[in-house]
Amino acid sequence: MKYMAGLPPAAVLLIVVGQSLALSGCSSRQAFSPAAAPPAATPDAPALVVSSDISGAVQAPDRTSDDRALDAGRHPGQTLAFFGIARGQRVAELGAGLGYTSELLARVVGFTGAVYAQNSSFVLQRFAEGPWTERLSKPVMKPVIRIDREFDDPLPPEAKDLDAVLMVLVYHDTVWFGTDRHRMNRAVFAALKPGGIYGIVDHAAAEGAGTSVAKTLHRIEEGVVLKEVEQAGFELDGEADFLKNSEDKHDWNASPKAAGARRGTSDRFVLRFRKPLRD
Repeated sequence: MKYMAGLPPAAVLLIVVGQSLALSGCSSRQAFSPAAAPPAATPDAPALVVSSDISGAVQAPDRTSDDRALDAGRHPGQTLAFFGIARGQRVAELGAGLGYTSELLARVVGFTGAVYAQNSSFVLQRFAEGPWTERLSKPVMKPVIRIDREFDDPLPPEAKDLDAVLMVLVYHDTVWFGTDRHRMNRAVFAALKPGGIYGIVDHAAAEGAGTSVAKTLHRIEEGVVLKEVEQAGFELDGEADFLKNSEDKHDWNASPKAAGARRGTSDRFVLRFRKPLRD
């Protein structure tokens, strides 16, 4: 940097920062990493800001110890911020399971918002019914509307003009459930308001694996999800890398029970799709 010789330190700093921003480039597929500060705000790459509502929800002292234990591996603050969850919104979660994410959504949207939390009969009968019912009795869950429906047609007619629909570590399960995923994705599309967000987080499968390990390893190839969701009419609005793990060989079962001590360390993709303002 010979051309900087003789410049005052402040000027050098401004030049270096300017070069860094220029080299970072702009893309409609935005990526955010927990290992570094969020990128500077630009029209194409806005900084990821975790609101006080989201941070307050994650840090709430009355959350259970079991839920808190999952936070380090799930990065819930960054996840909800990336999907734009905010006070007063009407949102849904498909595959709510035991309710970890649904409770966080309820805390963020508050009593002026609503959370449609869906579970299929298989999920309820297999493992979720008791813990899910118990969680729903908590006062903080007042914004949550329990939805017992199959994934093919996951939301009731009144769930419309939603701000966001999330699927967290569940999309791969719809493969071995035998779900008509195109129908499911179109149902999500119909439930969202124009500009609404469809957010998907899932365990990444090895390149070329497609859906072949959805049941055995509980993973799905990212490209499959991209293709299927875009075929339903959505546009990819951004992707994040705060749950990626380059050390993961994609060869082990990422389901909660099978993963054991490795739970929360799988390589996961985070995709944000948007319903176009005009169909």
